[in-house]
Amino acid sequence: MGTINIRQEHTLSIEEARGRLAAFEEQMGSYGAKLVWTGPRAEVSGLGVSGSAVITEGFVELTIKLGMLARAAGVDEDRLRGSIERRLVIALAEDSNDDGSGDDSAIA
Repeated sequence: MGTINIRQEHTLSIEEARGRLAAFEEQMGSYGAKLVWTGPRAEVSGLGVSGSAVITEGFVELTIKLGMLARAAGVDEDRLRGSIERRLVIALAEDSNDDGSGDDSAIA
């Protein structure tokens, strides 16, 4: 499996961007992945995935490495990338009132 790298620009403060990612984190948790934050950086871990997240004043950068267990679980890398990108756009939109909890799934 591969590595997914996503960089999403925003115009929020680091604190506000971090708060807006709460729904995204909750969704990741439903797939067994979690983010452990230390300041503006997080380590991503879960069954079949690892990676990191970084929040700056101008962007959020997310790296997810998919392992063999992710493939065995039926994770489609392209669908997962698209789903994450959409959710980050929604979460970090300047006028965001949506929690980004669309109903699409990256599990085949």
